[in-house]
Amino acid sequence: MLVTFKTTAYADITMFGDAATDLLKLMGQSGNIPGAIMGEDVAQAMATLKQALVDQPEEEVEEAAADDDDDRTNRVALATRAVPLLELLEAAAASNANVMWDDS
Repeated sequence: MLVTFKTTAYADITMFGDAATDLLKLMGQSGNIPGAIMGEDVAQAMATLKQALVDQPEEEVEEAAADDDDDRTNRVALATRAVPLLELLEAAAASNANVMWDDS
């Protein structure tokens, strides 16, 4: 499943459903899709997400085999996946615009 985040203040952001759900929960949302945040609540949701990403313990790094097919070598950190969403939230907060998300 893909989830698309939308606001009138920024381009749409699409990400994988599991990453989107994790980020929504870190924002203090239920993780339900579809959903929305009202413009006046976007700044708080963004601050909550930023703090949760800072507080999140670093994943234990396991020694990965040199095998290119090893899934552990292809993981992208959740904080990295959050960057486009944080940019969308920042633009929405600056414009007091609502943020909505649904499955694509």
